[in-house]
Amino acid sequence: MSFSKVLPEDAVSPAGIQAMVRGEPAADPTRIIGLVPADWEWFNPRMRVLIVGCGYVGLPLAAELVRQGHEVFGLRRSMAGDAAMTAAGVRPLVGDITQPADLARLPGPFDWVANTASAGRGGAAEYRAVYLDGTRHLLEWCKSAPPKKYVYTGSTGVYGQTDGAALKEDAPTEPPTETGRVLLDTERLLLAAVAERKFPAVILRVAGIYGPGRGYWFQQYLKNEVKIEGRGERILNMIHLDDVVGVIIAALKSGRPGEIYHAVDDEPVAQLHFFRWLSETLGKWMPPFAPAAETAERKRGWTNKRILNRKLKMELGYRF
Repeated sequence: MSFSKVLPEDAVSPAGIQAMVRGEPAADPTRIIGLVPADWEWFNPRMRVLIVGCGYVGLPLAAELVRQGHEVFGLRRSMAGDAAMTAAGVRPLVGDITQPADLARLPGPFDWVANTASAGRGGAAEYRAVYLDGTRHLLEWCKSAPPKKYVYTGSTGVYGQTDGAALKEDAPTEPPTETGRVLLDTERLLLAAVAERKFPAVILRVAGIYGPGRGYWFQQYLKNEVKIEGRGERILNMIHLDDVVGVIIAALKSGRPGEIYHAVDDEPVAQLHFFRWLSETLGKWMPPFAPAAETAERKRGWTNKRILNRKLKMELGYRF
């Protein structure tokens, strides 16, 4: 099995992988996987775009939209990222989506809104504040001037399957964690707005993101803190940061309101195969094995599923 798409092209080497985990940019930072500039020339007229949560995902998304000629505003809780946004041609805004008064001061209306806000590694309370309450406040704020398209970046964490089943977007959603249930409630809130007032929301269920400075399994492996669970059959579903950006733009362009799309790459991979390939590539030892029962209580060990992306590719035309 080939893993050429599991890592960025310039990272398929020991030095490249370790540079990526340290947070160094790819050799060509403008490269967006699956996004061919010629395919996007018709992105006119110029859109007025609000990126909510202009951080790890939101900033490169904003920068790419600026590159395509749009007027882009980036909303963050603090001024910490203002310099990076300004350098990318993004107009910085300070505000907290958990505070409705902050939203009232935004310079709307906007043609497109992309909500990429994240609770990070927070618990259920933080998830509820950022995802559920934040979305509720954004929906209320949008009533006065609805956007033409609203894209929400959720998570494949809404699934609770443990049998390695291949899942399409209509698969049962029974999240085993409180954070997963908050994410599912957020989706339902958006879908209710679509049904009740034709709100133009598109939902993306995003798999595990990796890229410069990010990648749970890469980092755990390099720190020698990972164990292969059971026989290593659990499926890992991932997507590179560049592809997350490309998928969000595809959803802004042609996503259908009320639809859900999986944002995951073409190569879900068994844990054993992934670490075997990583070990061979880096010339390091394989991680030790641990009984499945030993890792069952870990957050990332509670589910085992293969996330399918056919709908994303068929309806939005995205290619990895």
